[in-house]
Amino acid sequence: MKLVRFIKDNTVSYGELIDDYIFALNDLDTDLDADRFIKTGEKYAAPEVKLLAPCLPSKIICLGLNYRSHAEEMNFELPKKPIIFMKPSTSVIGTGAEIFYPEQSKRVDYESELGVVIGRKAYRVPKEDALKYVFGYTCANDVTARDKQPKDGQWTYAKSFDTFCPLGPVIETAIENPEGLVVQGYLNNKKVQEAPTSDHFFTAAEIIEFVSGCMTLLPGDVILTGTPSGIGSLNPGDQFEVKIEGIGSLKNRIVKRV
Repeated sequence: MKLVRFIKDNTVSYGELIDDYIFALNDLDTDLDADRFIKTGEKYAAPEVKLLAPCLPSKIICLGLNYRSHAEEMNFELPKKPIIFMKPSTSVIGTGAEIFYPEQSKRVDYESELGVVIGRKAYRVPKEDALKYVFGYTCANDVTARDKQPKDGQWTYAKSFDTFCPLGPVIETAIENPEGLVVQGYLNNKKVQEAPTSDHFFTAAEIIEFVSGCMTLLPGDVILTGTPSGIGSLNPGDQFEVKIEGIGSLKNRIVKRV
């Protein structure tokens, strides 16, 4: 299933994307479970609706330096355990929405990432069972005010501006192996990032075990699994696209906040 959230006639709904059509689904307010979604009978051509972020996370947990090449380009030592930080829910936007370039920053960077969407409440989950708690996977952009990111690891301020967490366009529930994908980033249609998720230091299962040992993960929460090398700056007017095979393409334009 390719799950989307969309707005049509001022009503926000879930839907299943099949080819170029969106089939509206009943809303669930408990665990995310693809088998429990029921088609309502409403069907729309994709251009008829506006896609939103595919989920509403209570929190976004992010992983730093999960690709060797990215750690090297940032001149950071390789981590011995996952380096995590958080983005607020107010940073989330969907595909096609604008990323606002904050006036506090003079350098804003893109970071293409695989997002792991939690499907049910998870606490102290062993890695052997961790993927059972995953609803699906999405494209993500961990937008960063790089000049506000100190090297002491306190990265929250630099990562948490409104619009700094594009997600989408869908949550793909049919992926069995999150370490068998390829993450790509395109700046104004030029490829600037590409790496297989098999190059992760820490797998999605290991990250879930580590994070859920500290905090309860709720349905809809998202874990960003790190970015490959090739990060670079964004400027107003730029478009950045994250592509992940089997999931889709997340596109956002950067603008100055008026």
